[in-house]
Amino acid sequence: MQFIRNLLDSQAHHFEKGGKLERFYAVYEMQDTILFTPGEVTKKDAHVRDGLDLKRMMFTVVIALLPCFYMAMYNTGLQAHLAIAANGAALDTWQTGLYSLLGLGFDPNNWAACIVHGACYFLPIYIVGLAIGGIWEVVFAVVRGHEVTEGFLVTSALFPLVLPATLPLWQAALGITFGIVIGKEVFGGVGMNILNPALCARAFLFFAYPAQISGDKPWVAADGLSGATLLGQAAASDSGANALNVLEQAGWLEAFMGTIPGSMGETSVLACLIGAAILIITGVGSWRTMAGVAAGTFLMATLLNMVDSDTNAMFALTFKWHVVLGGWAFGTVFMATDPVSSSFTNGGKWIYGLLIGVLVVLVRVVNPAYPEGMMLAILFMNMFAPFIDHFFVQANIKRREARYAA
Repeated sequence: MQFIRNLLDSQAHHFEKGGKLERFYAVYEMQDTILFTPGEVTKKDAHVRDGLDLKRMMFTVVIALLPCFYMAMYNTGLQAHLAIAANGAALDTWQTGLYSLLGLGFDPNNWAACIVHGACYFLPIYIVGLAIGGIWEVVFAVVRGHEVTEGFLVTSALFPLVLPATLPLWQAALGITFGIVIGKEVFGGVGMNILNPALCARAFLFFAYPAQISGDKPWVAADGLSGATLLGQAAASDSGANALNVLEQAGWLEAFMGTIPGSMGETSVLACLIGAAILIITGVGSWRTMAGVAAGTFLMATLLNMVDSDTNAMFALTFKWHVVLGGWAFGTVFMATDPVSSSFTNGGKWIYGLLIGVLVVLVRVVNPAYPEGMMLAILFMNMFAPFIDHFFVQANIKRREARYAA
């Protein structure tokens, strides 16, 4: 590392003010701050600085996502191998060709084979998102003359985890472009956006290319199972009893562990809980927001579950099923707690999370044609987060004014 430090120091004068590469200072500064602690620190006693800077915060989120990375690769390979083992056919894709060269076979009980096969689908999408997202961050930093932040690392890590394994790479590139440029940079960059960029990217793909973003796995088994998500299967049931029967056959524990069809990295509640523990212990993620989402989901799911419906099977879903299906856990832990687009007041976090939990159940149950709901619930509440905080801030101001007057 000392060699890199010396190399950066020797080239610094080219990028600093007056240097011939001054315009590209953001590119130099990006490498310096990502690899090393900034050399400029506050020395006077009048200033107090937290040890958790933006760089450490972003890297902490990426570390918390590692269990979901693992499940994205393992479960993608597992679902493919399960379908192929049931007399299905491997996809005619370059990923299958690459995996076949390794000669690992399609045994669903082979842990390593599942990981490698899943990596052939997950890693290309992740790399595309990281590269395209990084390019846009650098372009806007150079044009605006400000520093390159590490925010794109988190957006690029979240984005592939909420995508189906077989999404074309060009669509992944288009989606991350929309999320970074339209979802964040047009508002002024990191800290200025009102919507979660990763969710913006997925929402764009959902409405622009619904066939590819549906989340259904295309590995077709001999019995006709298409790998549709459990939420989709439950919503398609003709009665609540049949919906619960579909879920019980799949198994609650399997849904909790994440060995069910779905978007690559959001199926495992266990992986999300590990990430939640890391975020809460480090103070990066808000436990109030997470608890609010859980409370809202419980209240609305319990209320609707008491209402009997002969035409909508989703009314039969209880709280225990809502929290292990779809992207509920992933959205609660990693999307709803985004410090920029969520509420920042303590009271606001409770209300913000509570309303997300209420909305996700309403979308799932009242609109069975779209049984997921978590993405839209979070994006909708992103727009109301400043409105919620406004009332708590004004209330604090009035209390202080009253205390000062006394």
